[in-house]
Amino acid sequence: MNVPVAGILLAAGAGSRYGLPKALAATPGTGSWLERGIRLMLDAACSPVVVVLGAESDRALALLSATRLSADTRVVPLVVTDWSEGIGGSLRGGFEALGKLRAEPRPVAALVTLVDLPRLAPEALARLANDPIVPSSLRRAVYGGIPGHPVLIGSDHWAALGSQLAGDVGASPYLRTHGTEAVDCTGLGGEDDIDVPERHHSILQDSHSH
Repeated sequence: MNVPVAGILLAAGAGSRYGLPKALAATPGTGSWLERGIRLMLDAACSPVVVVLGAESDRALALLSATRLSADTRVVPLVVTDWSEGIGGSLRGGFEALGKLRAEPRPVAALVTLVDLPRLAPEALARLANDPIVPSSLRRAVYGGIPGHPVLIGSDHWAALGSQLAGDVGASPYLRTHGTEAVDCTGLGGEDDIDVPERHHSILQDSHSH
């Protein structure tokens, strides 16, 4: 992509069905979902990458600080106090953080994805971030015709969409009514959001665990 695009990684939920916040989950062989999600966005040339945290944020921040990502100025951890409200509050916090950016050049759009997509392929992000990208852009990955993540949201929409976000309702209603372009990403892992524990996952213990 030839224009600046920010990233928003939504990782604030408590993961009640999963048994722990997804920001603290890991897969043997590939590691922390949090670190993988951030690296996917950095590799897609997103800058900055706002990492929205909430449930057990202290542990998530400790996990992040133990990686090389903690020294990367493009990575912006954001703890939202209303994370329990649902995805609406988390996404709104991400847009508010981008709106306060002072760095230049200003992002033209934001690429949004979820931390609980540990099989998401880099190609999915590349397809969404394909040129041309303009402030009015709206794109959403679809998997077998079913809408999912990532989502590309142009900066023209941040304020209007942010004002409509509430509770556990994310961007979907807005995207449905504003001519969003569907981008086929079938088979690229975005349909595999993980809501319950799998046999092949591990739980990252914090520094106080034994």
